[in-house]
Amino acid sequence: MLRCMDSAVAGLRAHQNKMDVVGHNIANVNTFGFKAQTFTFKEAMYQTSTASTGNNGGAGGVNAAQFGYGTMMGTIGVDMTASTPTYKGGFNASINGEGFFITMGSKSPGGSTSGVAPGNFKNYDFMYTRVGQFKLDSEGYVVDSNGNYIYGFQPTDPKDPNSISGTSNLVALRAPKDNSSFSTSTSTSTSVEAAQLSNIEINQNGIISAKLKDTGEIVYLGTVAIATFQNPEGLTKAGENYYTAKDSDNTGQSSATTPGGETSTLMCGYIEASNVDLAQEFSEMITTHRGFQANSKMITVADEMLSDLVNMKR
Repeated sequence: MLRCMDSAVAGLRAHQNKMDVVGHNIANVNTFGFKAQTFTFKEAMYQTSTASTGNNGGAGGVNAAQFGYGTMMGTIGVDMTASTPTYKGGFNASINGEGFFITMGSKSPGGSTSGVAPGNFKNYDFMYTRVGQFKLDSEGYVVDSNGNYIYGFQPTDPKDPNSISGTSNLVALRAPKDNSSFSTSTSTSTSVEAAQLSNIEINQNGIISAKLKDTGEIVYLGTVAIATFQNPEGLTKAGENYYTAKDSDNTGQSSATTPGGETSTLMCGYIEASNVDLAQEFSEMITTHRGFQANSKMITVADEMLSDLVNMKR
């Protein structure tokens, strides 16, 4: 078989992979918190017909002669650039800079009822998201739009926001049982109910406050934690706007802190939009299509050459 046909087949496969990435980006142009992916090519293997040699007995040197075998997928990267926040109001928040909200489908990570040390959270099955759509569930826990628990730092006194420490353990945030204490029970029984609240708000420093319906007093549910990574591009996409991280991956050093100071603050009432550049994606779609067409034409030409070769015998 002609080498050019091998190269063209490799080119078709690589361009199809890139078109898959472009199509995924365009499909998520209106998905909150979505981060666009980028696709790069790299050369496939080479066959050396003549090796490179230096001067030999007074004769001049010879450069290597190599046949290439097309292209293949290089990398699929993630553009972690922050996008434009969209105002939605209500109990929503957008991170104004780097970082991720910390979520989990369990209220007791690893079976621990006391929470997780903020410097050790990568050892647990947390998920990270840029989408801050919050609400309270039937037990008073702060959850996201998918029902996963939001983790942060809880105050020792629900009436005192200054009792929230960013060095304490990460816990699933929830409303206090009454106006004086927090429940530490992990039971899912409906008998464990949080105090009834109204006017639930979150400020730029991530502090969640609400009013007790029976007394009108202000109570504080805690502060949402912001996770940062040395290399956020090393996070693994898990679908539904979530990312995952492990100690063995390429995310590097990580930390979980309260918003403010050196950590990004929040934009209250906003949700981050997709960072897909639609004009750029259409441009990539056109050039990828042209590359696919050129490779398919190369297969047609190679097939005609092989047909001519067979017809020479007749």
